[in-house]
Amino acid sequence: MSEDFSKDPYNWDNLQGWRSYRAARPFRGIYYDIRRRLPYYWSDIKDGFNYRTFAGTIRIFFVNLLPAIAFELDMERNTGGYFGINEALFSSALAAVVFSTMSCQPLTVVGITGLISLFNYTIYHIAVQQGIRELYPQLIAWVSIWAAITHWLTAIFNWCDYMRYITDFSSNSFGMYVSIIYIIKGVEELVDQFNSGSLPGGYLSIVIALSYWFTVQALEGVGDTSLFRPWIRKSIADYAYPIATIFWTGFSHIPGRIENTDLLRVPHTRAFYPTVDRPWLVDFWNLPVKWVFVALPMGILLTLLFYYDHNVSSLGAQEKRFPLKKPAGFHWDFFLLGCTCFIAGIIGIPLPNGLVPQAPVHTDSCTEYTDRLVTSKEKDDDGDAEEIKHNKKTIIAAWVAEQRVSHFLMALMFIGTMTGPLLVVLHTMPRALFSGVFFVVGWLGIPGNGIAQNILYILSETRFRDPQDPRQQLSRWRIAYYLLFQILGVGFSVAISQTIGAIGFPVIIVALIPLRWVVMPRIFTKPELQVLDAPTADSHVVLASMGGKPEMPEITRERRTRGGDVESGESSGVSSGVMHEGMRSRDGGEEKEDEEEGKS
Repeated sequence: MSEDFSKDPYNWDNLQGWRSYRAARPFRGIYYDIRRRLPYYWSDIKDGFNYRTFAGTIRIFFVNLLPAIAFELDMERNTGGYFGINEALFSSALAAVVFSTMSCQPLTVVGITGLISLFNYTIYHIAVQQGIRELYPQLIAWVSIWAAITHWLTAIFNWCDYMRYITDFSSNSFGMYVSIIYIIKGVEELVDQFNSGSLPGGYLSIVIALSYWFTVQALEGVGDTSLFRPWIRKSIADYAYPIATIFWTGFSHIPGRIENTDLLRVPHTRAFYPTVDRPWLVDFWNLPVKWVFVALPMGILLTLLFYYDHNVSSLGAQEKRFPLKKPAGFHWDFFLLGCTCFIAGIIGIPLPNGLVPQAPVHTDSCTEYTDRLVTSKEKDDDGDAEEIKHNKKTIIAAWVAEQRVSHFLMALMFIGTMTGPLLVVLHTMPRALFSGVFFVVGWLGIPGNGIAQNILYILSETRFRDPQDPRQQLSRWRIAYYLLFQILGVGFSVAISQTIGAIGFPVIIVALIPLRWVVMPRIFTKPELQVLDAPTADSHVVLASMGGKPEMPEITRERRTRGGDVESGESSGVSSGVMHEGMRSRDGGEEKEDEEEGKS
């Protein structure tokens, strides 16, 4: 089933009076999301029975499990041990069950993020400073309840439509911020190895963390090479995480000096029980009324964070480079996220949310890639008539297994991991390995980030630049000026995240959106912004859930200046077309030479 969503009935164009106000027509976005996606539900199940689903399940399980445990270790260290292994596994399982069975975007993986870890222990520090440490469970529960209510209001009143105004200017800044936070957490985990363990254990931890990072990068990179047969390099890339995890866990147990080194390991806990001695249901009704209302602004800030973080994750999982056929549904999924916020809050587990660096990984894992042999010819440098023949491998995305099965299987695997035997297996893993996980996931979003790409461009030697690069039209200093706004946004967000005011960082991130739409068109010209920036949501299957593609402000500003129609054109921005490092997808290019195809 394939439809054209460019003329989807859900839009707000040409509406007059009260009908043009989103808040005046509640549930409209949710209704169209469900109506648009429901016909695909059976195919979401049927399309899940293939090899790509199996490989995607294994890969995304490890990509989700390892960071979840890493963030749990961070929260345990900073919340007096309130959050532990079972809370992390329970949260990931809850989100996977709900979103695999009921969401409109089942490819979007939801779990524990570094930002909710930061949010949780910042509130803990506030509670300690205010002398209500013993009320922390009830306080964080009410923060979650208020966040759930504001999530529901956002979805009901169609406010997820405003995600269509997000461009790569803010999403690249947010992605860079998240990557930096992940790397900082990796370093903090290694520092704790020295503080809580021994000096030899600390140095061995550095070796394991960096080696794990290198191993995953190397194994996933095999898929981009021409080594071995296609099925061999595909298998190596698909199972890079489990291979590296098993190897370096085993390495830490080599008899002799390595085994005897005082390495910190994942703590052991009872199966299906909370980490601390308490019932699963938090007695949130016992929180004094004053603190109930103190939790309200915190809940609103958490909603701002999830509004941006979760929806950008959904956009990342549905990037235009993936040949997706099934429609998105942002309003309904955000409503579901409110439900998981409420449930997670009252049972005292971390609130699950969309995973930004890992967002495209699930879709990438479920994508079948084809190796293409491109043959090109060029004249000999000596001017001879003889032509030199070159062979080059390119990789194209053939199709995506758009299904719910891999997400649901991941939920079952999380539940299984909460059992006693597998908790013992987790206990054998060195904590240093999770520093490596932080480095892998953090680095994943840096090389392909538009900020990093533009920095490298302006630092490169002019004569070696691609003459077809649209940035060639711009002055190097104008690109640097544009980058300055992004770098300041990232810098302020990272800086505030290291203080007690860390819960306020979502305000900075969200403020980048009006900055782009109101201020930037007054500083940069239309051609400059069309080269440097592009809408993050750029495909009709995604935009259908947001009311269609908006007109960019520089287009509107130019039309008003000229007093007539101005063609919007297509953005040639480099930021939206850049791949994440570690993904096997690559553009096939525009070559017109002879081609031979082979399955990757």
